[in-house]
Amino acid sequence: MSVHPGGHRGSSSPIQRIVGQVFIPVRDMSASIRWYADLLGFEPVGSSHGGTISDIPTDGPTRLALDANRDDFDTTGPPRFFFWTEDMEATLRHLRDLEVTVTSDVEDIGSVAFVQFEDPDGNPLMVCQRR
Repeated sequence: MSVHPGGHRGSSSPIQRIVGQVFIPVRDMSASIRWYADLLGFEPVGSSHGGTISDIPTDGPTRLALDANRDDFDTTGPPRFFFWTEDMEATLRHLRDLEVTVTSDVEDIGSVAFVQFEDPDGNPLMVCQRR
């Protein structure tokens, strides 16, 4: 494989730059299904794989799944993905109405504004609005 100037390898990787699915670790599958259904506005769905995986309906190609296969997950660090919104004020009202733990003020960095919050397991989540 050739190395381009600056140390970057050629574009011959067999790995596509497309995210297929994001897994969110959870402890209580049924409670998490209800929480995410309320947060994202979908009818609660069941689980598979012996009750350890639940697919969340998404509008884009990237899939999202709740994963109860680990008891020792780490919720420290920044959000590992974010949701989009077209209305940050409505999003903030929605989070308050659901009594979600909001962990930041709305930050506007020019290209986007975002707010961070946690799910019941302490997973860091974020919603962004394009500016």
